[in-house]
Amino acid sequence: QVKLVESGGGLVQTGGSLRLSCVASALAFSNFTMGWFRQAPGKEHEFVAAITRDKNTYYRASVKGRFAISRDDAKKMVWLQMNSLKPEDTANYYCAATYYIGSISATQQENYIHWGQGTQVTVSS
Repeated sequence: QVKLVESGGGLVQTGGSLRLSCVASALAFSNFTMGWFRQAPGKEHEFVAAITRDKNTYYRASVKGRFAISRDDAKKMVWLQMNSLKPEDTANYYCAATYYIGSISATQQENYIHWGQGTQVTVSS
């Protein structure tokens, strides 16, 4: 059974940094685009970043230049380095996997077939 497990969330002050990790098991990891989504209380899931198997990367506009996604296929891991954090980045962050590789399709939640349980990120002002 495929499992994605996130870690690295926590409480940080505005301007601080966090690095989220996601490790996959029972997944042909190198075949997948890996993405990060987030959900704040009372809000919809929103796309944050994705990295394809060819290491093309996509970001939502509000995190571009502050967040960086990376992957290691041998370790079956994906990371999200988050710098210059803002209170509006506060959310539960989810790791997910999809076969889609396009700049639009890889940002769409409905195209992701495997999901982790999430890790909470709280940015205090």
